[in-house]
Amino acid sequence: MNKITFKISLLFAPLAYAIHHFEEHMIFNFRAWRLLYFADSNPLSTEAVFVILSAITLVYIILHSIVENKASAQSVILFLMATQANNVIFHAGGTIVFKHFSPGLITAILFYIPVNVLIAYKAFQEGWVSKRSLAALFLLGGLVFWSFEQFGPLPMVTVLIATYAWIVYETINKMKRGQVYP
Repeated sequence: MNKITFKISLLFAPLAYAIHHFEEHMIFNFRAWRLLYFADSNPLSTEAVFVILSAITLVYIILHSIVENKASAQSVILFLMATQANNVIFHAGGTIVFKHFSPGLITAILFYIPVNVLIAYKAFQEGWVSKRSLAALFLLGGLVFWSFEQFGPLPMVTVLIATYAWIVYETINKMKRGQVYP
């Protein structure tokens, strides 16, 4: 486990998402379940959502691998808190509240929880986050997740733009201080 760094731990997130998507849409029919209880706030196909979220995750991972600053580390964690960690609450809560199995619950528990705990642990261990900032990122991720569920893609797009701008800002400041990238 010592060989797994924060950067390497991030690579488990897209894999967990692929397995989760497989459960939701290849084994079960998550969209049909969701439409029973929630408004259709996302007109995109499940395949489009998978491609978009996977690509965004990989962009964050690549950005962090290149610039290695707190903005890039915390931005990828925020995105994962919004798309994976809070998704566990959605599936578990939906299953409990509606007394009807939410497709995606199994992989949310078996993959999202351990993968995101590992990522959070490595981020904390390497000094990318404090306990307080990790809690804030989880709560902010929840706000983003539930805003997305209620209003569609706009809240997520806003967060993406803001975090990318933050990463650029921190990168420029790092360059001004004469710090070199690996």
